Amino acid sequence: MIDITLQNFETDLIAASMRQPVLLDIWAPWCGPCKSLGPVLEKLEVAYSGRFALAKLNSDEQQEIAGQLSQAFGVRSIPFCVMFSQGQPVDGFVGAIPEAQIREFLDKHVPSTNELEAEAEVAEAEDLLAAGGDPDAALAKLQEAVAMAPDNDVARLDYLKLLLQRASMEPACVAQARAAFGPVSIKVMQDARFAAIEHWLKAAEAAPGARSAPSLAAAVAANKRDFEARFEIAQCLLAAGDFTAAMDELLEILMRDKAWNQDLARKTYVAILELMTKPAPKPVAGESKGTLELTGKAAVPASDPVLDQYRRKLSMVLF
Repeated sequence: MIDITLQNFETDLIAASMRQPVLLDIWAPWCGPCKSLGPVLEKLEVAYSGRFALAKLNSDEQQEIAGQLSQAFGVRSIPFCVMFSQGQPVDGFVGAIPEAQIREFLDKHVPSTNELEAEAEVAEAEDLLAAGGDPDAALAKLQEAVAMAPDNDVARLDYLKLLLQRASMEPACVAQARAAFGPVSIKVMQDARFAAIEHWLKAAEAAPGARSAPSLAAAVAANKRDFEARFEIAQCLLAAGDFTAAMDELLEILMRDKAWNQDLARKTYVAILELMTKPAPKPVAGESKGTLELTGKAAVPASDPVLDQYRRKLSMVLF
């Protein structure tokens, strides 16, 4: 537990909430309900074993912070508790509510033990791969992470990507990827990351039955508008992880027929761009400028020249 002031607001609340959820208890010495709520929150911080941090703010001494939070949430009374996550206030409650209700509130925002363990497995797997370590060990860690926390999208996406990267050398990985993709297939309608994985998975499933490379090359040489052959080539390249070559082939289709096969070439191209896009860095807390800033500043991902080039190519063809 830590006391929050203007001096440590950025570091001990905003920045700290990037690492784990922080519950801010806004109280005052004269407030009777605050005195009853405080010990319950301290007890829960211990009970949750580091899954969230408790911070306290004396509203009499820190009127600027308390006032802005009260205004943001439309709250005029204390005790008032605000949950911070990823540098932002995301939810809150008012009053000395029963412990059971506080637990319900916390469970909406605080990761479970399984989720924390899954995040640790994902981090270890990513470190392994970044260091050129054993991909089998990384795959096992990601598989375990998905099993522990099925709703962890990062774990499942990393697991699917690693399976599909290995699919051309280990055909059994395709079936594993299809099985792992099944529970989240509904997300393709709302999440571009899963939509991109679906295109990659379909390419991996189609590649073993594709015509030989010489046959496909001959078909395209005989008829530059043989879009079926061109798309077959693109799928084989995508399945093999040769993303830019796959997009080059798809561009040949798009230059001749922008809406071919119900936009399949365009959608596949966009999916590959998504697969090549690195996850955005987490927001970082802004520097204090003497006025209260409740949200962290979004970090800007570094530009990828190859990705930018292929985005421009697509724009030129379509527009």
